Amino acid sequence: MEAAEVPIRVPALATEQRFAQRLRRCLQEERLWDRRYQLQRLPAGRVALPVLEEKLSQLCLPPEVPCELVRIQDPVPSRAARRRSPAQRLRDELRELLAAGWSEELERDVPHAWQRHGDLVLLSEDSFKAAPWQKLGPALWETVASALGARRVAKRGRVMPDGMRSPSVTLLLGQHGWVEHVDNGIREECGSLEVPALSHLLPAGIGYFTLPFLVHAGAAFVHACEWNGHAVEALHRSLVLNGVRDRCHIHSGDSRQLQLRDVADRVNLGLIPSSEEGWPVACRVLKKHTGGVLHIHHNVETPPARTAALPAERGPPEAASSAGEARHPAEDGGEGALRTRLRPEWQRWAEATATRIQGCWRSCTGGRGAPASCTSRR
Repeated sequence: MEAAEVPIRVPALATEQRFAQRLRRCLQEERLWDRRYQLQRLPAGRVALPVLEEKLSQLCLPPEVPCELVRIQDPVPSRAARRRSPAQRLRDELRELLAAGWSEELERDVPHAWQRHGDLVLLSEDSFKAAPWQKLGPALWETVASALGARRVAKRGRVMPDGMRSPSVTLLLGQHGWVEHVDNGIREECGSLEVPALSHLLPAGIGYFTLPFLVHAGAAFVHACEWNGHAVEALHRSLVLNGVRDRCHIHSGDSRQLQLRDVADRVNLGLIPSSEEGWPVACRVLKKHTGGVLHIHHNVETPPARTAALPAERGPPEAASSAGEARHPAEDGGEGALRTRLRPEWQRWAEATATRIQGCWRSCTGGRGAPASCTSRR
């Protein structure tokens, strides 16, 4: 998923030309100078010197240097910034921060890649693990943000097995973790501490399926169920961003306890590795008299594929079928061809699932038949 590019207005101190060099020396000495951008010339002979956003509260300049805080729109990168890649810039600034303490161990610990979400950079869990980094405190993350042109920094951890797939991500620099994505024309707002989950109605997650149903498929109304409070808030924000909040009702809580009945034409069960516990509820949600469609996601375990036979062992193209009749591959099509391509484990799962869904449906409708046939896709 590509993150939306967010324009950055860089803070700067504006002063008269005759004070520019003195102000620059003060900013460099206090490590407040933002070397990513050039000086900006302003009307009336003044100039603006870029400063680091995260250090504005530390500004303490001599009173004899008159200046005011402004914002530079579309700042011009400095020559040094244009020559170096972001990864090289990060290593150079960290080496300068540590000075004589730099080592090969630290060199290996600096990430070469990261995720960017607007003005937030998300680092991998295997970066900055060495002990010397911990001694730097906030200065480390301020340097990372400065080098990568970000204002906020977070570090990803492993997804915790708590039933809600909560990620152990830590916000290292910044006041909040909300970020906005644009994917396939849909604006999605989520926390950097949230993992976009495959979901829609059981559960809803942050809207991976809910939003496309509403924005692109033109669904008249969607009921979304989610028990992760952070995901509920993210989904609400995204619905508002896309102007579809009035066509969606969010049910907060466990979808297995959902009391909704007889309202849906389609139910999306996007929970993996298995959504089996939600099947009875999904059948109850389908319209009782017309039935509907269940979209079921499921991980089916399969053994390793067998080694292919040698050409001499396979025989000619018109090999005998299991019924003992010769058959050309091109003569078999439709559902029969699909079944020959499916692995036996997949086919057995599809047939068992169809049987269970039929049973759930009859229980919910007082003995009526299954609403539709079961189709399995890889």
